Amino acid sequence: MTDPSTPAPPGRPANSPENPWPVRSISVKVAQWIDRLGSVWVEGQITQINLRPGARTAFLVLRDPAADMSLSVTCDSALLRAAATPLQEGSRVVVYGKFSYFTGRGTISLRITEIRPVGIGELLARIERLKALLAAEGLFDPRLKRPIPFLPKTIGLITGRASAAERDVLTVARGRWPAVRFEVRNTAVQGPTAVPQILEALAELDRDPEVEVIVLARGGGSVEDLLPFSDETLCRAIVAATTPIVSAIGHEPDNPIADHVADLRAATPTDAAKRIVPDAAAELALVHELRDRSAAALRGWVDRETRALTQLRSRPVLAEPLRLLDQRYEEAERLRTAARRAVDAVLTTQSTATRHLREKLTAVGPAATLARGYAVVQRVSGRERQVIRAVADAPPGSQLRIRVADGAVTAAALGSQSLTTDRAPQKESPDDRR
Repeated sequence: MTDPSTPAPPGRPANSPENPWPVRSISVKVAQWIDRLGSVWVEGQITQINLRPGARTAFLVLRDPAADMSLSVTCDSALLRAAATPLQEGSRVVVYGKFSYFTGRGTISLRITEIRPVGIGELLARIERLKALLAAEGLFDPRLKRPIPFLPKTIGLITGRASAAERDVLTVARGRWPAVRFEVRNTAVQGPTAVPQILEALAELDRDPEVEVIVLARGGGSVEDLLPFSDETLCRAIVAATTPIVSAIGHEPDNPIADHVADLRAATPTDAAKRIVPDAAAELALVHELRDRSAAALRGWVDRETRALTQLRSRPVLAEPLRLLDQRYEEAERLRTAARRAVDAVLTTQSTATRHLREKLTAVGPAATLARGYAVVQRVSGRERQVIRAVADAPPGSQLRIRVADGAVTAAALGSQSLTTDRAPQKESPDDRR
């Protein structure tokens, strides 16, 4: 059997199924590798202390608060008894020691020579540094906050088992809305196992499509008790979740980092129940109030419109829609009558004037003259007729045509006689006119 420390012959592998290493060689090699690590400072949370009376060695389990990982630690029992602050399970500590590999059992242990409790001041300083880091990354930005549904179908609740926070949330929520549904996940809410259990429950509820909001609830406590809710891993998981998350950690003065990264911060678990579950009685009263206000507004609108219609109907044009037409009809009739009277007056005037003209024309016309006894004497010469205007126009023997009012008389001229101008006019006789 070849020792691992001796070089393998040329052409032959250092380790193979035909040339395996013995357990002792591997154990020695691992011990040498671990020994090269030297002394280191390690921070963690004590989850187990085994300090037997009279024993010179004390055994501890140091756990990472943010991960499911732990280390076995050994130390001189006097180191624990001499600690300025009594150490107990759940205490955060910083230890200094060197790793040892026990070849006989194949186990590794951290042998510490110094142990320092992490004080409140240091814890608060670390929380402030982490808060500044997450704020610089924008994880506190209000624009990242998701809205809380008005009436979620199912509420996820992560809280301690049989805790006052669980009782408060369930009692208040069901009192406000009896039909509310919960998916409760009981986890540790302080100590070294709190963060891994909360992360697991958060991931499980976030995957459930029925869960529309998740509540992280815990009662009040000391800074050390609330440390899990200022853990960086948990804060980043809250930001990465797709479901809105409500942080209801501690009381009003308590302010873990989870309050800043959550979508809604509630002062207490009771306040969280009030803010995510509507009050059925209040909502019903609001519905009645809104319905009454709507009915009153509708009645007021109807009354206003009724008054407006009444005012419109009271106007003359709507109260008596035919009145204007009647007025126009009466005006048209009046104008037509006036026009008829005017036309009649014009016709009467013109008729009278025409009659007067006709009478004047008749009076001066030949027919009227003939009717008064005058006659028109014409000399007939063949087919020609010439009116006799002087004695010379009718020499004796001329054939004459004498026209009177009712006809004509044929005669012949027997002679002529001139009338002198100095002779007084004599009254003509009817025979002379004829």
